[in-house]
Amino acid sequence: MNPTRTAPDGGREPTRTDRLLAALGGLVAAYVSLAVADLVASRVRPEAGPVLAIGDAVVDRTPAALKDWAIRTFGESDKAVLLLGILSLLALLALGIGLLALRHRLLGAAAVAVFGGLGALAAVSRPDSDSAVDAVPSLVGAAAGALLLYVLTGVLRTPRPGAVRQDRRRFLIVAASTGFAATGAAALGRTVASPAEENAVASRAAVRLPRPASPAPPVPSGAQLNVPGISPFVTPNRDFYRVDTALVVPKVDADRWRLRLHGSGVREEVTLTLRELMARRTVERDITLACVSNEVGGPYVGNARWLGVPLADLLREAGVRPPSEGGPADQLVARSVDGMTIGTPVEDVMDGRDALLAFGMNGEPLPFTHGFPVRMIVPGLYGYVSACKWIESVELTTFDAYDAYWVPRGWAAEAPVKTQSRIDTPRPFGRPAAGTVMVAGVAWAQHRGIRRVEVRVDDGPWQDARLAAEDSRDTWRQWTYPWAATPGRHTLTVRATDGTGTTQPERRTDTLPDGAQGWHSVVVTVEGA
Repeated sequence: MNPTRTAPDGGREPTRTDRLLAALGGLVAAYVSLAVADLVASRVRPEAGPVLAIGDAVVDRTPAALKDWAIRTFGESDKAVLLLGILSLLALLALGIGLLALRHRLLGAAAVAVFGGLGALAAVSRPDSDSAVDAVPSLVGAAAGALLLYVLTGVLRTPRPGAVRQDRRRFLIVAASTGFAATGAAALGRTVASPAEENAVASRAAVRLPRPASPAPPVPSGAQLNVPGISPFVTPNRDFYRVDTALVVPKVDADRWRLRLHGSGVREEVTLTLRELMARRTVERDITLACVSNEVGGPYVGNARWLGVPLADLLREAGVRPPSEGGPADQLVARSVDGMTIGTPVEDVMDGRDALLAFGMNGEPLPFTHGFPVRMIVPGLYGYVSACKWIESVELTTFDAYDAYWVPRGWAAEAPVKTQSRIDTPRPFGRPAAGTVMVAGVAWAQHRGIRRVEVRVDDGPWQDARLAAEDSRDTWRQWTYPWAATPGRHTLTVRATDGTGTTQPERRTDTLPDGAQGWHSVVVTVEGA
């Protein structure tokens, strides 16, 4: 093949090497586009970046079963896996656009611009977007990428007979230098917080939690058992599970935050600042939360000490009555700053349980990952129907009139927590030594409490485990069972009975549509003395 042969339009007829370089050019252009967009987004707001905006759009359109599978498979890394998948798809598209641009420079640049437009559309379509400025990062990034691709393919197509090597060297120099510059821009965008983010961090640091008018009773001395490997009674904030759809954690400025209470049965719409909310009567309670995506024996459950105001008090002051008292609304829809909607039965919120608008967690202001400045907590209900994080609106409506976010995606509209128990130690496929082995774990049935836990070895009889002291019926309980372990392979199984006398059923069910149930078991191999 003659490397200097010209194409009909005047450009050099591309060789295999040219095509490889063009594909590389598409990849570099896409990288530069995203890096510039992220840098601009750092000054606008991180959520306006094209990858995050498109990622959120993908999350909202992902089938419930696939989303639940991702949570079970990848845990709290599900968001990172999603972003990696989006970036991989963009990389493949970029390779194709680079090849297109080698033949049609303007068409290739236009393709980059189209993807920038899609990112801009996704950004301004986010529920938390309130300004067309959110489109700027994607548009600026697309312009930078399109211009670079146009320049790079021009270098390859310039008809310079006898200067092919110089053209390719020039291509690589331009691509490498812009790539390094983009890397610096991306690093700068990651390290420099936006003004809004800086204000949010400063506002959290300035929060001083009020002393509770109704403090939580001290945790009973026997609630925490001294058994290595058992889950601590109080889950530290850093270890508390996180399951939500936010690809980037919202950082809300507490000074600008407002809570709006409105809807059916509300006498007059109410708007509260964080300062006004914290000035109300506050209560402190130990409450265990559980995610509906938690499989039998899964990790998505934790216990913390929450500080907040009773939601029922606020509702009654606004004139709201539960359905049992003739109120017109049977559903409370909580809205997050990122657009998430969570529907909760009004009756459950107002039946006397400690349903809270919480702003404190384990003695400190809520971490951003767990809903700062305010979130909902309703004991006895799975988080997807009760525990709205980053809450900004509470609307009274009916289940017939409105489906919250998860309901059209196949989840039940109402979902009380199911009785569950878990073996924490020994771990699955552990190899304990023969002799006395302490089997231990936790059991929970929020708002019903745990009455009994039993352990079975292989197909033997059920044996009562020793229950730790109960803090309240809204918290989990630790349990232990001293097992005289003999050498060989054994299956350990646990089941719990809640405060109503109902024992966990044996048959396992999926998490969809309203939570998993069934007995948890682990297989271990006991080694001889």
